[in-house]
Amino acid sequence: MEQKSIFSVISPIMVGPSSSHTAGAVRLGLMARNIYNNPFSKVKFILYNSFATTGFGHGTDKGLLAGILGYQVDDSSIKNIFETVKNIEYSYDYIQDISRHPNSVDIIIDDKMTISGDSVGAGEIRINSINGFNTDINGSYDTLLLMYKDKPGMISTVSEIIQKQKVNIASLHCGRSSKGGQASMYIALDIPIGDDVVEKVKNIKDVYFVTNIRKLK
Repeated sequence: MEQKSIFSVISPIMVGPSSSHTAGAVRLGLMARNIYNNPFSKVKFILYNSFATTGFGHGTDKGLLAGILGYQVDDSSIKNIFETVKNIEYSYDYIQDISRHPNSVDIIIDDKMTISGDSVGAGEIRINSINGFNTDINGSYDTLLLMYKDKPGMISTVSEIIQKQKVNIASLHCGRSSKGGQASMYIALDIPIGDDVVEKVKNIKDVYFVTNIRKLK
């Protein structure tokens, strides 16, 4: 019988012994990279529960770092990612918290953005919080994310910009810290939007962060 390496696992095609702990970790890192969408020099990973206790043996630490650096789940470089990283400061903390998913992580980038997510099995992931705002983003759709000052008409203004490009909105979610306070909106799209659409949204008054999150491969 042919023996398979622990770094050759089928469904999903990936590097690593566990779809939840390795492929899911890479995809969480990739999604965090897509959300932040800016150069960065520092990243901290806070691993929870099963990620914290068994992640080291399953390559979770390598997968998270590789993902945020832009590597795909099937890239053999993941195995030696610590030897290839340059000009990026990275660190890990390990916590047990029964309120969190068994395979959960907070990814803190440049001390500016905290992205929290879970690896939910078979390589699938879910981003459930960005800078304290609740989300439910799984990488299946291109998604426009913006943060802004809460005020009337923002949803219709952004929706109109998208619809003028003949792009269908699959779903739209928004939340706010308080009336007139900080707010967030994320919009799942059936097809990608262009940079011109993103620029138009950026130019809306009181919008202070916009990113176009590409869906995961």
